[in-house]
Amino acid sequence: MTRWEPARSAPAHAITPATSAWTVIGRGMRNRCPVCGEGKVFNGYLRVVDECEVCHAPLGSLRADDLPPYITIFVAGHILFPPVLWVEKAWMPPMWLHMAVWLPAFTIACILLLRPIKGAVVGWMTRLGFDPPPEVKAPPGPPRSDHA
Repeated sequence: MTRWEPARSAPAHAITPATSAWTVIGRGMRNRCPVCGEGKVFNGYLRVVDECEVCHAPLGSLRADDLPPYITIFVAGHILFPPVLWVEKAWMPPMWLHMAVWLPAFTIACILLLRPIKGAVVGWMTRLGFDPPPEVKAPPGPPRSDHA
């Protein structure tokens, strides 16, 4: 397998072994290509582009999978859970009021945090290196028939 390397005409600030992990994570959080810092990471809300339009880094081959939601829930919980406990201890509001206030607050916090966190994960994965995805080959055998 061959690893992706930036083109020789890549910008001077393209990712190199000396590029810090914080730099590529920060670029990803700002929806900038972790490699060149100029192209976009997302095409839509959470869909990663197939490749950067500037440096042609194959960002679409990176699979963030479940890590961004886990980190998002972890961060949102640590931001909002202490106020939930404080409000409960100070005023003891009824449960319906907790639900009316905190469920939308958690939902909004998760929606706002998910995209930058996914961009940061894509940046971190970029820093770890590109490897092309393994090719999926059909097992040898007779051709399948859809009519059974």
